[in-house]
Amino acid sequence: MQTAITIRNNPDRSRYEVLDGDTVIGQAAYVDDGEGHRIFYHTAIDEEYGGQGLAGRLAAHALDETVAAGLKIVPVCPFIKKFLRKNTRYASSVQRRTPELLAVLDAALAQRSRR
Repeated sequence: MQTAITIRNNPDRSRYEVLDGDTVIGQAAYVDDGEGHRIFYHTAIDEEYGGQGLAGRLAAHALDETVAAGLKIVPVCPFIKKFLRKNTRYASSVQRRTPELLAVLDAALAQRSRR
């Protein structure tokens, strides 16, 4: 049973989360490069919550907060890329991925997998 759906940034886990009450039901994972870029690499909503527009709400929340923080959006995640194509208001805040930014992402993911 669905309770109050909320969205929050969880910087300790480097992801925005969709919650149904206290249960995390979706996420938009990112890596900050320390140079003003937030690299979004994975977005997912639990299957039983699909079709409710939650991924779009999550993306809008995450991107709005990213822009408000003065960071550039680096879309690697297919969902975030698709969302940005449909929502051109973010165009001036998007940074195309570069080999350097992808190397930052790869290094961060490798370090997380060692934990």
